[in-house]
Amino acid sequence: MKQLLLLLILIYTTSNAQEVPFNCDYNAYLFQYNDIYAVDLASGNSYIVAEDITEGNINATAYNSADGYIWGALSSPRKTIVRIGKDYKATTYYIDDLPNSNFYIGDVSTSGIYYLKSSGKTYYTVDLNPNSATYTSGINTLTLSQSINNHDWAFNAVDNKLYTVEKKTNILYRIDAETGQVTNLGTVPVLAGLTYTYGAVYFDASGRFYVSANETGTIYMIQSVQDLTGTNAMESNLFAFGPSSSQNDGARCPTAPVAQEICDNGIDDDGDGLIDCEDPSCSGYSGCPVIQTAASSTANEGGLESNNRLSDQISKRNFNRTKTNYEFNSATAKRFVKPTHYGATATSRTAFQLSDFIPAEVIDEDIIIESSPEDLVGITNATAVYSVDYIRQDDAVASILVLETEDGVYEHTKYICDRLLGAELVSVSTIDINEQQFIKALIRNIDGTLEFVLSFSAKAENNSSNFGIESHWNLDKYEGGADFYNFQIWSNSLDDLMVLGEEVLKLVEVQKPISSYNNSTPPTVFVKKGTYRNGKLNLELVNTNRSSQVTFDGGLRSTETAGVEYVSTAISLEDSYISHVEVDAGNLFDIGFRIGDGVATPDDLFMSDGPWGYDDAAPSTTVKNYTVSTNLDAFEADEYPIERDITLTATTSEYIAAYRALTPKFNAIDLTDYKSLKLQAKGTGTLIVRLVKASVDQWETQYKASIELTSDLEDYTIPFTEFESTNGTPIDVSDITSLVFTMLAEDGTETTKSMTLEQLRFSAQAQTLSISDSELELTNSTFASPNPMRTISNIHFTAQTSESVVLLVYNQLGALVKQTTFNAVRGDNEITFNREHLSSGLYFCKIDSKHTTYKTIKLLVN
Repeated sequence: MKQLLLLLILIYTTSNAQEVPFNCDYNAYLFQYNDIYAVDLASGNSYIVAEDITEGNINATAYNSADGYIWGALSSPRKTIVRIGKDYKATTYYIDDLPNSNFYIGDVSTSGIYYLKSSGKTYYTVDLNPNSATYTSGINTLTLSQSINNHDWAFNAVDNKLYTVEKKTNILYRIDAETGQVTNLGTVPVLAGLTYTYGAVYFDASGRFYVSANETGTIYMIQSVQDLTGTNAMESNLFAFGPSSSQNDGARCPTAPVAQEICDNGIDDDGDGLIDCEDPSCSGYSGCPVIQTAASSTANEGGLESNNRLSDQISKRNFNRTKTNYEFNSATAKRFVKPTHYGATATSRTAFQLSDFIPAEVIDEDIIIESSPEDLVGITNATAVYSVDYIRQDDAVASILVLETEDGVYEHTKYICDRLLGAELVSVSTIDINEQQFIKALIRNIDGTLEFVLSFSAKAENNSSNFGIESHWNLDKYEGGADFYNFQIWSNSLDDLMVLGEEVLKLVEVQKPISSYNNSTPPTVFVKKGTYRNGKLNLELVNTNRSSQVTFDGGLRSTETAGVEYVSTAISLEDSYISHVEVDAGNLFDIGFRIGDGVATPDDLFMSDGPWGYDDAAPSTTVKNYTVSTNLDAFEADEYPIERDITLTATTSEYIAAYRALTPKFNAIDLTDYKSLKLQAKGTGTLIVRLVKASVDQWETQYKASIELTSDLEDYTIPFTEFESTNGTPIDVSDITSLVFTMLAEDGTETTKSMTLEQLRFSAQAQTLSISDSELELTNSTFASPNPMRTISNIHFTAQTSESVVLLVYNQLGALVKQTTFNAVRGDNEITFNREHLSSGLYFCKIDSKHTTYKTIKLLVN
């Protein structure tokens, strides 16, 4: 009877479907509910090719190499699978051998066996080889060797193994489909820290694995997964921006190639209109920067991109935002509504407002929200501030920040950005508005997002009957002593930037006719990007006019409380568009400097480390002494250093606190690779230490631990497990923004409190070394000869057994800069270490062994 029913189903469905197989075309197919999208993996572009092809939702989709069709599992009726042809006609098959489950994971091997899974470890097989006697029959029930929280898997035609990426852990797994054996290949580097669901995965003919994140539609790629062992390096990068989706699955012929962009040949190889580093598929390859997905930044976080003179006020402002749990919420922000007097002069009213300069309904925005960072007033020279964000499809696509200032232009510009902290000035050129040339800049932010930026200011002139417009790259070019209305505009679209700039000037003209423009030309030599390491500034300069020399003028501070030291030097440039230069700046907390060729507009930059500061907000607190000094000792290679030491003394009947942000803007840092906070400290009584998390809403529930200080400087190790919150949840250190050190006046009477904090760092060790650990390290000591080295040094060590070890070399910032695998033999060993491209400085050499703990070597490279 069961066979007769199956035969009737086959006859009915087949008679209503056409036999048109896909036959391995190059598209990927994304199934969402019962709709189908074709996806070009190279560009991320997608379009819908079929709608409502079945009654139930389709999931667990897979391309079947044995017949050229795509197969899937239906949510209803249960126990039903579906075959889909190139004409998107569906043929359904009832498989009585399957359980009554909702299958959302599936793929077909090259031999035509369909592997289906829902949650749990159990999975099922169906024979989909049309030449098999058991075609469309369930043939086996299997069990994975471990549970995996995954949402799709795919066969690699190179090795005929299943691959999947687990949600939250972002671990790549290889699965032997016939045995269920699961192999952990490690966390996918490009996915580290993400919490996405990967509901659609695909392969190409070379064994590249493409993983699509449901929430963002971002497509990531892992190179040659068949060559991974679980211990060797995994290559991965962002590949394209595809469609976001839900209730989805992906299918693609695994032997079809995917066009790849060659990232350094100046050609659009994959045909997506993007060349080399412009292409997301070059993210992280061939010198191209890593690209992240994000909307344009909000104006609520703007206005403080530069200025060392105000660093104390800026850091306190950011700390107060953290302490009061301030977070700008665009969803609840007040809407800016186009006023009835929009574009009209203010003569009938008392005076015009900053909001009268805000364009509306000019860039096809959905809504405009107010995002004014009002806490800029009082710590800058702004006397009033108003800003908005333009929202389109729930994303901020542009922002305008308007500031009124007295006795000078506003002291911060967005293009004097974090170019020494990971940001990049891609280009500087002009844009024509009102037949005037304004400077526009294209900035690649630290998070990889691109923004076009425009800045200008309006001042009253002709006895306040007119406005004069000024736009300069350098702040000192603006008229001194004048009052200004300052406009900073940025957008992820150059077209939107131009429209907004035009409309702002129209709205300015409505209030007072514009009588003059005083605009500067852009710099012809500018810093594209740079790094600060080991006391040296490494800069990449764009030299558009092939200047042979530039002058470097700067003012730097070694600590927050040190004075400004002025430096000046001449720098010779290469005869090329890009020049790489190195400037010896010494240890520093912040630096502002100018580079110019003496011919055209010079370039200005500012860089700051995460700041130290103190909280004396309690009325009874008076700070008597506050000093920040440089660290005296070097840090270990496996440590995350907190630069600079502090001494703080205050009288209080309430509390005094010191804080240290991990980044200049209190951005969150993932510290999951570390296990403890280490420091040297002395002082009076109990010191409360807080690890401030970005995700904790209430200050009272931030995680804290305590140590008892004495009058002598002592070493302290605080494991992360000792940091506790009143919410009772163990700490997750993936989003730490700052550290706060608090001392209380326990009995409420005025007392003098002091703290000295030195050599702070996060450590991979949970505790200090025990005696046995120390003895082991001394027994298994290592040394380098010669040390210091110039070109070659030999690393000597004694192995207890024959094994493969890895020499790991770290710089002073804890970044891995070199690694070498070496087959050690029992007894004395020697690894030859070649300097190659390493710059001068101090490095840490560590031998990674499964059997022996070796002492880390400090190696000086001259």
